Amino acid sequence: MVTPFGARLAAAVAERGPLCAGIDPHPGLLRAWGLTEDVAGLTRFAMTAVEALAGDVAVLKPQSAFFEAHGSAGVAVLERVVAESREAGALVLLDAKRGDIGSTMDAYAAAYLTEGSPLAADAVTVSPYLGFGALDPALSAAAANGRGVFVLAMTSNPEGGSVQRAVGADGRTVAQAVVDAAGERNAAELAEVGGELGSVGVVVGATVDPAAGLDLSRLRGPVLAPGLGAQGGTAEDLRRVFGPVLSQVLPTTSRDVLRHGPEVGQLRDQARRLAEELAAALS
Repeated sequence: MVTPFGARLAAAVAERGPLCAGIDPHPGLLRAWGLTEDVAGLTRFAMTAVEALAGDVAVLKPQSAFFEAHGSAGVAVLERVVAESREAGALVLLDAKRGDIGSTMDAYAAAYLTEGSPLAADAVTVSPYLGFGALDPALSAAAANGRGVFVLAMTSNPEGGSVQRAVGADGRTVAQAVVDAAGERNAAELAEVGGELGSVGVVVGATVDPAAGLDLSRLRGPVLAPGLGAQGGTAEDLRRVFGPVLSQVLPTTSRDVLRHGPEVGQLRDQARRLAEELAAALS
């Protein structure tokens, strides 16, 4: 039987610390590194980040869109990032935010979560806003292949609130319904295979307002918390927002690490410092 993603994530965090480092080849960062805004620059940027981080960081999170922007050659670079990061021992969370229905969702699941696909990562981000049930192909493929899914729940962008904080007929916000559905999946997994952390995570911004009243107590899965560093989030925000479920939080940052490039040693040192700071903050 394959080892569930939740168990693998818990082991990686215990060994390497609670940091998810983004690999976001934003044009501005390419320029800051003195690189050209083309496939050559993309390749140098991405593979330098892998060299610096994949041997130390628990989770690497390449942002698919920045690779897709360069067409098929960019996607080929993304395939290298996934493969070489995993070979170096990092878990790879592909930030693709896919969400669709029927056979299209089946195809996304095959691309990102099925063994043998060149884009298959350890986990992928998905959007539930065509209905949580529409994610079944991804959730099933993840479970069968020991992989994970992180479902958008409550993001920190102001536009998200009109959907995520809308209240349904049962009195729950849409975001809470997403969290509860993820928790049901995790409860079923843990009842079957044991362990402490399920493989269905949610995405909750590190700077969201705790007054939104999101209850994560029954999630029993990881919480990806973007927004540290350049977006204004701090370790204190993590304590304020996540409180009792701090041990499940996987903070993620991109620019706070990547701005220290292009020197491999400086990138690695910054990631190590952040991982140590976060471990202290989340303990």
